[in-house]
Formats: sequence, structure tokens, C-alpha cells
Amino acid sequence: MTLSEAQRLVKSKQRVADHGEVFTPAWMVEDMLDLVKHESERIDSRVLEPACGSGNFLVPVLARKLVTVQLRHGKSDFEKRHYALFALMCTYGIELLGDNAEECRDNLAEVFNTFLDIGSDDQWARAARAVLAVNIVQGDALTMTAPSGQPITFPEWGYLGKGKFQRRDFRYDDLTQRASYEGTLFGELDDDDLFVPAQTYPTMTFSQIAKAAA
Repeated sequence: MTLSEAQRLVKSKQRVADHGEVFTPAWMVEDMLDLVKHESERIDSRVLEPACGSGNFLVPVLARKLVTVQLRHGKSDFEKRHYALFALMCTYGIELLGDNAEECRDNLAEVFNTFLDIGSDDQWARAARAVLAVNIVQGDALTMTAPSGQPITFPEWGYLGKGKFQRRDFRYDDLTQRASYEGTLFGELDDDDLFVPAQTYPTMTFSQIAKAAA
């Protein structure tokens, strides 16, 4: 590892001392993702990084998902765009430091925009920004709270087909309890499930999602 490569793994010695902030090198990320290759490449696999930093794990996860989008839906621009947004919707992160969380959103947005060959003012880019605003959360993954002290909440996004998306919000602490016996943060919920959504939204299109970023 060169000196410049080593320096990119830390932003400052003080941040390492204060927060234990050290970034994982790209080669190690790829090796780790290869251990769960199928899940990391599946469009609808929901990936949560509880200390996401600037996106060292989430950026390559999204890139892998978008390769699958291209392979399966690349012949239809309509399906390609909707499944690309859905791939982003299935990517989650928690980050203690606000500047890292914002940088992570920027990096994921850049991957998404590059894939669709769009500018940051495009309506699809604005929809992606709205998704990232709620999927990448500044907070403490150990206490499961935001800086305000309120519980961290994540949206469960679903793509219903024909350009329609569904969103239901769940408290992170409820999801982790569910995962302890279901094996996944988001699973099929039935009418008797104790872990009900904190909020449920009407179905929406990408343009309606984009309005949230206006």
C-alpha cells in the first residue's frame, strides 16, 4: 500500500482518535462482497451498512446491482430506469458523522446518475436524491437513534411494476428485533405481525418521489 492509499483510509488522526474512523480499502471490500456474491448482485437484496462512512461498501454494492439491472432490463429504458431506482432503494446506511453521510449520498447519487447518463437536475436524479435522503441516515447504530435522540426510521421500498413504488416506514429497533428471528430486516408481514409500519404511504411514481427532493 502506498502512502497516498493509506492516507485515503483516514481523514484525520483526530477523527480516528475521536470516532475510530478508518475506511476499508477497495480491494478488501470487493473480496468481502464476493463472499456473498449472489446477494450483493441481486437487485432487491436489502443491504444495510451500519457504519457506512462515505460509501466504501455501499457504492460497490450499488454498482453490482446496476450491472444486474443492465443485464436483465437494459433493453427497455422504462424498466432499466425503474429497476435502477429500486436497486438504490434497497441500499441503506447509518453514519455517525454528518459530513460522511452527505458524502455517501453524493457518491451513491453519482453512481446512479452515471448509470442512467443523466445530470443532477434530471427528474430521475432528484428522485434518487429523495431516496438517499431517507435511506442514508445520520445516527448511532448502537443506540439506534438519530442526533435528535429520536429512533432511527427506515423506509421499506417496493416496486410494484408499471412504474409504481410503495413505501412503508419502520423503526430500526423494531426491524432488528424482527431480524433476530426472521433472519432479515424486512420480511413478509401479515395482519397479525407485531411490527407494524410507523407510516404507510400511497403508491407513487418516480416523479412523485422526485418532488420530495424539490
